[in-house]
Amino acid sequence: MRYRPRLSWLVWLAAALALGGCQFVPERTPVAFYDLPAQPLTNSPSSAAPVDATLRLATPRATGLLDGTRILVVPQPNRPQVYAGARWADTMPLLLRDRLLDAFHDDGRLPGVVHEDSGATADVELHSDLRSFHSEYRSGHPEAVIRLDVRLIDARTQHLLASQRFLHYQRADSESIDHVVDAFGTAADRLAQELVDWSVIQMRER
Repeated sequence: MRYRPRLSWLVWLAAALALGGCQFVPERTPVAFYDLPAQPLTNSPSSAAPVDATLRLATPRATGLLDGTRILVVPQPNRPQVYAGARWADTMPLLLRDRLLDAFHDDGRLPGVVHEDSGATADVELHSDLRSFHSEYRSGHPEAVIRLDVRLIDARTQHLLASQRFLHYQRADSESIDHVVDAFGTAADRLAQELVDWSVIQMRER
């Protein structure tokens, strides 16, 4: 009988500590997910003859933070950070790949465009390296920056046909994450338009 009071006291103490500990657990910050905004391409001439070739579009290669879903910001040179409570709905390379696929389909001059998982035979492959996909501050205002290094490769011989760097900046209307995301969308649209135009020219000349 002498051990019952001590056991009851220990049980009560453990319960009190457990309940007390719950008060110190920090609440999780809610996370908002964002798709990459996009507008259909409208600048290409609809009367242009389609290119009779198949292009396989590979997912851009990326390393480090660029291969993730966090929305990057560089408020000071060489000091990348992330926006708290905000993420892309997919990794940055996949978001950009899907935007480029949509751009080729919207344009229509290269109807034979497939992604890398397709089993279709391709004449040319488009490979790329994603070098920048972040916002940075210029004169106190955030700007979306997208840089993509692209290579067109003969699918049969693996010879390099052409290469090009695409770099686009787009100033955000404000520092809010919604406006920053909109700036990314506009920059991606402009990059996609330029890349499609360049690819069509290269494919016609091959």
